[in-house]
Amino acid sequence: MMRERSTQSRQGEFTGRHMLLVMIAGFGVVMAVNFLMASLATSGFGGVIVTNSYVASQKYNGWLAEAERERALGWNAQISRAADGRLLVETVGAPVGATVVAMLRRPLGAAEHATIELEQTGQRAFASPAALPPGRWIVRIRIEHQGQTWRMERELP
Repeated sequence: MMRERSTQSRQGEFTGRHMLLVMIAGFGVVMAVNFLMASLATSGFGGVIVTNSYVASQKYNGWLAEAERERALGWNAQISRAADGRLLVETVGAPVGATVVAMLRRPLGAAEHATIELEQTGQRAFASPAALPPGRWIVRIRIEHQGQTWRMERELP
């Protein structure tokens, strides 16, 4: 009878081998989820990337000075999407006869880019020649007139 009891107690016993299997399975699941999430994060973001961060840091003060010169011009722009899907830009304070260029990129997903020279539709109104594909866009507007440049970036839902 003693032998039967020892056999029964060993069948339900949690051993070191069981603990090792639990640890391996647990860490395996955590690592698999981490690798999956990292691959989804890097493949789904076509964000702005600098080729050389050191060189970019050396140009930073120049970019700040350029932004201050642009701010001093007093120009501005309002962007919207027309009912037919075209990009509309209305300039504020910019001189008549200025050229307006829009650079578009998707904020998420596959890196999709487009550069469009907008057509003047009114004294200070501009529109893209064709409808934009549906979805969210990051729009960078550049207004140029007689060697002066002004830039702005906004999201177009």
